Amino acid sequence: MTLNHRWLHGAAFAALVLVTTLANATAATPAPEVAGHDDGTRSAPVQQLRIYRVHPGNEQAFHDRFRDHALRIMARHGFDVLVTWETESEGLTEFAYLLEWPDTETMQARWADFMADEEWAAIKRETGQRHGRFVDGIEDRTLRPTSYSPRSRFLPVD
Repeated sequence: MTLNHRWLHGAAFAALVLVTTLANATAATPAPEVAGHDDGTRSAPVQQLRIYRVHPGNEQAFHDRFRDHALRIMARHGFDVLVTWETESEGLTEFAYLLEWPDTETMQARWADFMADEEWAAIKRETGQRHGRFVDGIEDRTLRPTSYSPRSRFLPVD
């Protein structure tokens, strides 16, 4: 093994040790089993997972509408979309995305604002007339971190 190869392997090992050390340093600290404020204690951000079963044949139109319109209008209403995915279940295309909210009340209020948005209603109407049905079903889950979550950024701050 040449000097450059030894250095590269050593650097890779050092990077792995650093990442492991940082991950352990940010491990979750004790908190309520499920963080929240129902009992008047600290509040934590909540994540929301939404999964849409995309109507067969409308996959591209769905993605075009979400990318070109929904994301922009959601941002205007204060949505924090963390990541989007496409997946398949039982041979059908699904679209999933994860949002983060400061609390449940904010999530509910911003969804109400988005659903009442006149521009969004017009876009849904127009694209629905042009392409037909976009979604055959929606799953909506509100996720709350546990006290042992390895991602401490999701836990409440003391």
